[in-house]
Amino acid sequence: MKREKTKLAGLQKRKAISGYLFISPFIIGFLAFMVKPLFQSLYMSFCDVQLGAGEFQNIWKGLGNYNYAFRVDANFVRLLTEELSRMAIYSVAIMVFSFFVALVLNQKFKGRALVRSVFFLPVILASGVMLKLDSDNALMAAVAQTVEVNAGGTASITNALQSILRTTGVGVRAFETLFEIIDNIYDVAISSGIQIIIFLSGLQTISVSMYEAADIEGCTKWESLWKITFPMVSSLFLVNWIYTVVDFCMRSDNDVIDKITTYMNINLNYGLASAMSWVYFVLVMAIIGVSSLIISKGVYYYE
Repeated sequence: MKREKTKLAGLQKRKAISGYLFISPFIIGFLAFMVKPLFQSLYMSFCDVQLGAGEFQNIWKGLGNYNYAFRVDANFVRLLTEELSRMAIYSVAIMVFSFFVALVLNQKFKGRALVRSVFFLPVILASGVMLKLDSDNALMAAVAQTVEVNAGGTASITNALQSILRTTGVGVRAFETLFEIIDNIYDVAISSGIQIIIFLSGLQTISVSMYEAADIEGCTKWESLWKITFPMVSSLFLVNWIYTVVDFCMRSDNDVIDKITTYMNINLNYGLASAMSWVYFVLVMAIIGVSSLIISKGVYYYE
């Protein structure tokens, strides 16, 4: 018994070493290039940064920048609340969408490789260069405008349902949020490529014999989903959740980031921009920490 425990401890130690070796390039890069700017940004958030000829001077200001961000700026708190709320809603939608798409793509059917490629294609299209080309494409902009104009006179299903639900007055806010996600399903799909691959890799590690045993015991597909599939890939929900939240906070259509960039590049107020950045960073990290703690309570780890 003692010998088996020693072997298990040795195996876990080797796995830990392999994991640290795998992430060592990131750790080295972070320590070499990110730690100093990080603390400089934190210090600048408490200072009035005076720009000179090829240099800058930090004049200690205390909590002045944070006071301005919360009490003087008319839009920062509102934009912060809206973006964090949108982040929570869309992150949940992306998680649900990517999980069920991964379930479909894990089934055996003709053309499965092609369909998987199609779902991963948005990840390539959302990369820096491709996204820039797409945003600067006048032809695509003209096509999008034409589609919007032509569709303007038609009543969509979601608009009709929204009108009915507004009349009844039942769960109006919740349904409006749901319909907003449905109308923006393209944004959800284009942000789900990595999550689909991660879920798909986890689904492929589940032994077929587990499902066969469940079928023999009389389990339905729905019961197998919640008793076998969901627990076996539950650890990946935590990974995907953290990735989704971080990815959403770095999107180009983030109003908070736009405001911070405006203060930094146009107003040249580096102190205030740093303070706003740190407020946003701390709030996002707090959300990730609390939500990860809640999710980890339901994670099933197996050897």
